[in-house]
Amino acid sequence: MSAPRAKSLRIPRPIDAGREAQGTADSPDESDLRDSGERRADGRFKPERIAALVTRTDTAKEAQRYYLPKQARGMAVSLLVAFCLAALVSPELPTLPSLIGGVASVALFACSGWFAALERREQTGPQLRLLLLVVAAMLPMACAGYALGVAIAGGLPWQWAVATLVCINATAAVLFSGRIASLFSAKIASWAGLVVVAAPGLLAFATLAGAAVTLALIARVEWRAAERGRVHREARERIAARAEDILKSFEESGQGWFWETDRRGLITYISPKAAKVLGRSAEALRGVPLDAIIGPGQETAESERSLAFHLSARSAFKDLELRAAAPEEERWWSLTGRPVYDSYNNFCGFRGHGTDLTEQRRSERQVSRMALYDSLTGLANRVQMGQILEQVLAAPVKRERVCAVLLLDLDRFKQVNDTLGHPAGDALLRQVAKRLERVIGTTGRCGRLGGDEFKVILPGEWQRERLAATAQAIIEVLSQPYAIYTHSVSVGASVGIARAPADGTTSDMLVRNVDLALYAAKDAGRGCFRFYEPGLHAAVEERAELERDLRDAIARGELELSYQPIVYAASETVMGFEALMRWNHPRRGLLSPARFVPIAEEAGLIDRLGQWALQTACADLARWPSSIRCSVNVSALQFANPELPTIVANALAHNGIAPSRLELEITESVFVSDTPGTEATFRALKQLGVRLALDDFGTGYSSLGYLRKAPFDRIKIDRSFVRGATEQGSRNGAIIAAITSLAEVLQMDTTAEGVETHDELELVRLLGCSHVQGHIYFAPMSAADVGALVAGDLTAVANGPQSVRAPRYCVLRKVVVVHKGRRQNATLRNISEGGAMIEGLWNLTEGSVLRIDFSPSQSVTGQVRWSSENRLGLEFHLPLRSKGDGSFALPNEASAFIGKVG
Repeated sequence: MSAPRAKSLRIPRPIDAGREAQGTADSPDESDLRDSGERRADGRFKPERIAALVTRTDTAKEAQRYYLPKQARGMAVSLLVAFCLAALVSPELPTLPSLIGGVASVALFACSGWFAALERREQTGPQLRLLLLVVAAMLPMACAGYALGVAIAGGLPWQWAVATLVCINATAAVLFSGRIASLFSAKIASWAGLVVVAAPGLLAFATLAGAAVTLALIARVEWRAAERGRVHREARERIAARAEDILKSFEESGQGWFWETDRRGLITYISPKAAKVLGRSAEALRGVPLDAIIGPGQETAESERSLAFHLSARSAFKDLELRAAAPEEERWWSLTGRPVYDSYNNFCGFRGHGTDLTEQRRSERQVSRMALYDSLTGLANRVQMGQILEQVLAAPVKRERVCAVLLLDLDRFKQVNDTLGHPAGDALLRQVAKRLERVIGTTGRCGRLGGDEFKVILPGEWQRERLAATAQAIIEVLSQPYAIYTHSVSVGASVGIARAPADGTTSDMLVRNVDLALYAAKDAGRGCFRFYEPGLHAAVEERAELERDLRDAIARGELELSYQPIVYAASETVMGFEALMRWNHPRRGLLSPARFVPIAEEAGLIDRLGQWALQTACADLARWPSSIRCSVNVSALQFANPELPTIVANALAHNGIAPSRLELEITESVFVSDTPGTEATFRALKQLGVRLALDDFGTGYSSLGYLRKAPFDRIKIDRSFVRGATEQGSRNGAIIAAITSLAEVLQMDTTAEGVETHDELELVRLLGCSHVQGHIYFAPMSAADVGALVAGDLTAVANGPQSVRAPRYCVLRKVVVVHKGRRQNATLRNISEGGAMIEGLWNLTEGSVLRIDFSPSQSVTGQVRWSSENRLGLEFHLPLRSKGDGSFALPNEASAFIGKVG
């Protein structure tokens, strides 16, 4: 029965099953290669010898298709040796017929290679194949039997003749293995040739018949053995083929690959997938040292040393992480291997497998980065910033533990999130992070702790003036407008500063104290910075207590409105009032909005307070003459509420007030998120008929675009411009003149706030302010007092000092002034609670930050407000406390008084 041709196997060398199957198929010639010394020490053949072997031998499948084996030429050698031995044993010389038979059989078998090639030609038909079987197998075997039969007649003992023929048939059984028909025919022919000559007649026929039966039985046994061998061989081939397919699928899946080296450490096999990573073919990598496929790198130095140790020690290793010598990108492998020994315990090399770790390492790096970096901004996160601070504070050298921590919080960030949405807030945070990194540069490390809170660590920095300059630079840079999608957004920043070791020697202490400093900066009005002071602990506790009390006060109705008259400057008549919220605290007394409104905003109470103030003001306004207006402050958080126009309309309708009598004062902070919703709110309020006033113009992020977009009826000039406007060298007067001129062109009214002296009143009138508000006319009053005022004459009479300024003490005292780390001697001419005049310093511009050292332990910082030649005016960051006798106490220090300076 004919079987299909077996496919060529290319089993990966590390798999023993494939080698076993191949070894079985090649068994006829394996011994030849071993004897010739060309078998490898690891039990495999050289490629060139395998090719030669295939050309000389038949596969198991060819044994089923052809009568003549390629290796039948070996019978010629076997016959020649057998005949020579027989001639030596025979007492007589071989006869001529015996010589002719022997030479014929040897010659025919010597030509069997040519006969086998002829049989394998496609043109060879069945009849010719049978003829070739007779000529190339049966005839030479018959001649061999004939030669031995003649030799018996010539004196050769018959026992030797039979033994020789048995040996000849045994050799034929080996060379004709698997070809039952050919082998059976050859054996019959050999015995027939012997019997016909040695035993003629009936004896010969009986002998030949007995031999035929015996050979038939032997042939059947051999056929059954060969069939079992064929079945087993095919089973092994199927297993090997399946193993090859599994291995191929495994390698192609990317789960791993295989490698093998010889005893010298040179690669003998490597999977094509691994070779592709190296930019070469598997064939090109044969003979290359294993360590040549490992790339250089600091991280792999230890693994490389470990690999070299295992290779030299011939010991097994597992999961060594190594960087591959990939030409294009960074690739990482995990290698596992074990030494291989042959049956004689000789070292043959290494075999193992590898796994690609590239994606795993990338994932690990990503996870590590996510654990230490903020995913939104790319800055260090809270965990990493804590680690950095711990490292600085744990430095072995004391002077290396000096550092400063700055904590930043964005002002009005929540409004951006609420009006523009979280994507806009995220975009803003990314831009803030970039600006912050530009300011800090390489001098420190920036991080985002979460939300709108950022931290900066400055190792080696402790000087107050330099830290103050850095904090001011941060505030100024972060306060510049941002382009978020199609909107222009402005936010501010508050900064708290703590220093080590002065403000804490542990990370927890510094973090807690810089938090307190940030709270102090927020309480100071935002957009500023504050250093940590020991007294801030009490301030934080007070703030928390105020928040609790404020919630109770809203529930108990402890809040009240006061009203300050607004006077028409030309006729000095009262035309309206501004509603000012007051809190009559049971223990603290009357509190101004500056104390509790920031707390209400952070606690989420401002909307309730705003609606209560609007309803109360409208109720009081309803009882006053129709010519009187009332102004109510609206916070940025209230304005962000799209329901504000509805709330205002309900308050007006509920109290029966004409919309034109109500004026809403709005600060510039509503323009932080310049959104379509903001413009829609403005339009809705104007359609409602209420008046709009721009409060505190010029103190925030002023832009003429605000006046163009929003339909304001009035601009209010903040008291900070009015105060000091009459002093020599002040530019406030020029700013007031510019604002009033702009308002006049835009047909808007102007109101100067905080006018307290006759000098200030005269100046704002001269500069064109249409309305005046301040203690020069009236202090804030209750609703009952307003009722009495509006019931009578509305004429206002200026009543106040000619000028007002904090008491100044002439000093003429030598002090040390520190600017940007440089110490200079100067003269302190005069000093007050809020500032000082200094003489002897040149080329210092407005905005410069200085520190005055009164003594080694007493100093104060401030900012230059004006400078003329060698004189300058300095405004303290934190005001001093005066005893009234010329002595001053430093901020937050009850007993550290600067000695009398007057």
